[in-house]
Amino acid sequence: MPGGDRTPHVWRSNIKGKKKPEGPQEVRARINEQIRTDEVRLIDHEGKQLGVMHPRQALAIAVEAGLDLVEVSPTAKPPVCRIMDYGKYRYEQSKKQQEAKKKQSVIEVKEIKLRPKTEKHDLDFKLKNIRKFLEQKNRVKITLRFRGREIVYADTMGVEVLNRMAEDLADVAVIIQAPKLEGRQMSMLVGAKS
Repeated sequence: MPGGDRTPHVWRSNIKGKKKPEGPQEVRARINEQIRTDEVRLIDHEGKQLGVMHPRQALAIAVEAGLDLVEVSPTAKPPVCRIMDYGKYRYEQSKKQQEAKKKQSVIEVKEIKLRPKTEKHDLDFKLKNIRKFLEQKNRVKITLRFRGREIVYADTMGVEVLNRMAEDLADVAVIIQAPKLEGRQMSMLVGAKS
């Protein structure tokens, strides 16, 4: 072909694995013919125990009731199966997972970086941001970075700056980790008062 090679490029998708969807995971349980054990403990749709029997016999009872045979506790000996509407069961389980996720709280650690010679106005601005993070129930890591010969003053000036910030935040914050020197940085972790 004139003008060079015109073969189309083939883009490969992610072969190792697909990205897992976010949100509640779908509830999966073995139902009807998928149950392959020698015997199961059966509970009917009204909650009465019908005893231990072969899965085919339990499936016949479920079909007669017009419902599904669902394995609700596969780890029990023998596995526990229940006669119920499987679609309704999946819906209720996904609703429970969504409610549990709503009640779950995630605590993030925000980081504020400053220098030992940061001016008062800039410190006030950073304190305002720290207060905002603490109101959101996040933890804040205050990091003081030293450059060059400033490291000589880490034990004096660095601790003094962090202690002054801790005093200014005393009404809304509690110190979780005291000022600690890590290489050329000194950090302190604060959290919101309960």
